Amino acid sequence: MTISNSFPRQGDKQNSAFFEEYLERLLQERDSIGLTDMIDQVEALMITVDPGQSIRYIGELALMTPYQYLVTLESKSHWTHVLRVDMNSPDLLIREVKDRRTRGIFRSLNEVYPVGARKPNSRYMGEVLRVQDMHGVVECQQQRQFRFFSQDDVRKLELPGNLAIVKPSPYTHNIVCYMERPLDQLRIYALGNSSISPEVQDVYLAAKELQKKLRIDDLILPIDHLATRIYSQNREVAILEWLSLSSYYYWGSYNISDQNSSTNVTKSVHHNNEMHSPAKVFTANNTPYFVNHLDGLPSPTETFARNYGPRLHHIAMAARDGETDRRENIEHVVS
Repeated sequence: MTISNSFPRQGDKQNSAFFEEYLERLLQERDSIGLTDMIDQVEALMITVDPGQSIRYIGELALMTPYQYLVTLESKSHWTHVLRVDMNSPDLLIREVKDRRTRGIFRSLNEVYPVGARKPNSRYMGEVLRVQDMHGVVECQQQRQFRFFSQDDVRKLELPGNLAIVKPSPYTHNIVCYMERPLDQLRIYALGNSSISPEVQDVYLAAKELQKKLRIDDLILPIDHLATRIYSQNREVAILEWLSLSSYYYWGSYNISDQNSSTNVTKSVHHNNEMHSPAKVFTANNTPYFVNHLDGLPSPTETFARNYGPRLHHIAMAARDGETDRRENIEHVVS
């Protein structure tokens, strides 16, 4: 049995007694009922974009990451483009709504925020986690009060039918999905009709040619971490919720005093290499926005959450160690 509380703690930020108590209790319970061993790595990341934006976005991803265009899945109201590096790293599922008048739960998460509402269909949706026994995992999580979309809901949302999908978090607005897959089998998403889009393929190939011309094609590695910005009061509960849904452990938190915020890191108990299952990071203000004027404190993270809503802030790629033209590879890539 995996012991999730056995990993050494990093960082300098102090947590509340509530957090420390329930961190230990939740991870002990997760281990003892077998959830930690049933839930494995991040299989895929799901992103939705506004109408007409997916092909351009895939071109950006093809240039800036090692991802390859694999296939397009077409359903009644959406295109879902699948990008892959290999079976040792998460896929990217880029979902585009066909009609800007289409409404749904993910759009509604954007519309109550002033900047998020400008692009109502563009947001990070969440992660797909590989599991050994999806029925067993769902049953355990429902007993722990997590709520799932019904199969009819999943069909109406036009999401892959072979996923079990937890309803959006009240703290991060992200979803967590489970997919059962033996390690010796390929990832398959049960959704719509599959084809290779000529338009996507042309943009993808042009981006890869430019990547080679810039000599960065061998320097960019898979995803290292995902960073989600949340409200200050939700820092601890968002971390505990994610740990309850996944097989990650709490690595630790660092206080970023000049930004009046903290960086809070969780990592997979099963994979030492983040490129196999990325670290999941939460950033939050140390104080809520309405008191910052009293002490003249900065509030970039809280301002972001108030403008866009709690959501993913960035996806960080790893870079190969070494030098190119007497510069660190990472400097060569970003320049």
